[in-house]
Amino acid sequence: MIDYAKLRRQVDAHPFPLVFATISGAHLYGFPSPDSDFDLRGVHLLPLQQVVGMTPGEETVEKSGVYDGMEVDLVTHDAKKFFGLMLKQNGYVLEQLLSPLVVHATPEHEELKELARQCVTRYHGHHYLGFAATQWKLFRKEEPPRVKPLLYVYRVLLTGIHLVRSGEVEANLLTLNESAKLPYIDELVERKRSGPEKGKLDAADVAFHEQEYLRLVAALEAAGGMSTLPEQPSCAEQLNDLLVRLRLSK
Repeated sequence: MIDYAKLRRQVDAHPFPLVFATISGAHLYGFPSPDSDFDLRGVHLLPLQQVVGMTPGEETVEKSGVYDGMEVDLVTHDAKKFFGLMLKQNGYVLEQLLSPLVVHATPEHEELKELARQCVTRYHGHHYLGFAATQWKLFRKEEPPRVKPLLYVYRVLLTGIHLVRSGEVEANLLTLNESAKLPYIDELVERKRSGPEKGKLDAADVAFHEQEYLRLVAALEAAGGMSTLPEQPSCAEQLNDLLVRLRLSK
């Protein structure tokens, strides 16, 4: 159960006005453990003086710690930086923007969500291939190997495959697996939720999952090659107009 009231208190304490704040991480991906922290992500709006003046404002605000008995990791970007990332085939920021776990919203958040659909391109597949490779390296570095980083690998690959095939951003691994039908996902999620004693893998497990990793990488590469999505975002002007309106309204 997510205590939104407590999370809103952290959002309300932000030093700048927020366009939105959502929950990302394990809660968004569908496999939180009882001790999972809450990853809050969002967009803030720097005051005009800090944008046009000689002293730059905080493009990124970070805050982490235990508040009201909850471990919270909050990261927000100024609107200009976030909008730029939306135009750079960055699937991660689209996941944050489109997260259904909303802590704070504004009318501009809804406008941004509509524009996000015009940011999706066939080349987002490259983002998820690189992301998956990084997650796989992190998984293989650990000794003994653990279920949690392996779930992140599968989550990234299935999100990427689904995106380049459908144009839809879906970050929840259990939802993605309804169509992917990987028979081992539910068991891995249950092991992760059951605690650290069941969250470790043996050599046979690792060998099997390495083959699955390579198979899904190939599937993502193939899906990207056959994708009918556009090559470039089509909403740069709309994002610019929204940014100007946001700046001038504060």
